[in-house]
Amino acid sequence: MTDLALASEFPTPTREAWTALVDKVLKGADFEKRLVSRTYDGIRIEPLYPKAEAPAPVRRAAHSPWRVAQRVDHPDPQAANALALADLEGGADALVLTFAGAPAARGFGLNAAGLDELDRALSGVMLDLVSVRLEAGLGGREAMGLMLDLAERRGHALSGLDLDLGLDPIGAFAATGRMSADWDIVAGRLSENFGRLAERGFAGRLAIADGRPYHEAGGSEAQELAAVLATALAYLRALEAGGHALDRARDALSFLLVADADEFLTVAKFRALRRLWAEVEEACGLAPKPLRLHAETAWRMSTRRDPWVNLLRGTMAAFSAGIGGADAVTVLPFTAALGLPDGFARRLARNTQIILLEESNVWRVADPVAGSGAFEALTAGLAEEAWARFQEIEREGGIVASLASGALQGRIAETRSKRDAATATRRDPLTGTSEFPDIHEAPVSVLMPSSPPSSPREGEGQVTPLPSIRLAEPYERLRDRSDAVLAQTGSRPRVFLANLGPISAFSARATFAKNAFEAGGVEAVTNDGFGGLDELAAAFGGSGARLACICSSDEIYGTQAAPAAAALKAAGATAIYLAGRPGEIEQTLREAGVTDFVYVGCNLLRLLEAAQASA
Repeated sequence: MTDLALASEFPTPTREAWTALVDKVLKGADFEKRLVSRTYDGIRIEPLYPKAEAPAPVRRAAHSPWRVAQRVDHPDPQAANALALADLEGGADALVLTFAGAPAARGFGLNAAGLDELDRALSGVMLDLVSVRLEAGLGGREAMGLMLDLAERRGHALSGLDLDLGLDPIGAFAATGRMSADWDIVAGRLSENFGRLAERGFAGRLAIADGRPYHEAGGSEAQELAAVLATALAYLRALEAGGHALDRARDALSFLLVADADEFLTVAKFRALRRLWAEVEEACGLAPKPLRLHAETAWRMSTRRDPWVNLLRGTMAAFSAGIGGADAVTVLPFTAALGLPDGFARRLARNTQIILLEESNVWRVADPVAGSGAFEALTAGLAEEAWARFQEIEREGGIVASLASGALQGRIAETRSKRDAATATRRDPLTGTSEFPDIHEAPVSVLMPSSPPSSPREGEGQVTPLPSIRLAEPYERLRDRSDAVLAQTGSRPRVFLANLGPISAFSARATFAKNAFEAGGVEAVTNDGFGGLDELAAAFGGSGARLACICSSDEIYGTQAAPAAAALKAAGATAIYLAGRPGEIEQTLREAGVTDFVYVGCNLLRLLEAAQASA
């Protein structure tokens, strides 16, 4: 651009010039605190990045559209078949057979204990034209056997099928705390199965290194990458120990990473995995080749309340996985947290990807973020941090030993604790749940409702399993309690907004307070203000509320908040809140009856728990 006539009329921009302008705006405030953030791995997120120099390429095996994968998880084989055929006819070109009992089934899953049931579930599905991946948890070997028998029954040569058999005993160990036998025995079985499959001409993927157990437990991007890397290496070692050539063994592996609504970190994570695995291959004396990388949108980010927002989160996640280099993407339907999704929710899930692929043509540029300073820096930072965490797992004896000792679970628990705190304070906001809730939302339909959410995963194992969490669950429990009160009494817990002064003075904080309280199912009673304290007290008395929240400007708080609190207390308020930070008048306000303060950064979950108890 420097050779353009127009550009030559302006001085060349520099970081120093930009920094000088920023300093003027900050007016002495700390640059690091205001403009630099950090990921849960401690990686810096800068406000400005220079152009990346000589970026390393990140490529899939072939530059082509990623596969649109849909889950087959209805318990009834016939119903599952109807849904699968609708998905394939509607544009999907890959199926994920999620069997009952698999952690990913979340209480549902295909009941196909025999060959006839599996045949019925896949009736009309041309196995030689679609990609199929299995996920069966601890039942992986049985599911694999059924799939291979079905291919044989239908006369397919295994060499001509795109099958990912999805064996993942380590992932099941992490998710359930159980393994069918000691790792040495399980590793031997894995190698034996691979040998038998090779004799039958199988050329697909045998085992998968799955990042979902670690992501669902609240792990960071680097923790997920490290666990996936360590899992894949454990499988590679198992196959090599069984006498299989490393070059062939690595072709038997596939990978699965979780895509969430953070575009930058998701893209960087997918790109980083390919670089990290290439390092492992080189350390094994192999020339790197593209790996098979699956993506699934995050269960952790899905919500039961205002589930329509899940469509936005799922779109961002699918987009990020696609441009990050995923070979196949599964979008969880927007009602997945509520139960078994119906045909409409499944159609939206697949159409999300079809629009990205066919209308937006997102796939046509290979590695579109290459050269971007931000994405390259994040990719490099994640790769470095993940490699260090991977080495930590290896020093502990490998992924199985780390899980058996509880070391990996402990590190992920530390990250989860930080994540929980950020959710409680809304530093990590959940749109439609902790931010901008719709307390009067209409229900959405599902084929079967899910059981009440439970965390951690059910069952006792040989070791402590990693929990499966959704970030919205604490707020959802509060909303559920509110629904129960509504069903029993005909009204929800209420908070009366004691708006002081003119509308221009209280409008912003009243809106803020309404959203904050209704995130916990406490319905806000609004108004346009009052002519005096007597009118305020009378309005509170007639509102049916037991809670009150004073809303106005700092200037008005200085003269009117304390008298208003005293009037509300005299009128019978069991708890009185004030929207905003109290500053120097906190003691005066508390003496007048103010119980707590609602402000940006407060522990909203703790406040809402107390509010419900007082309502």
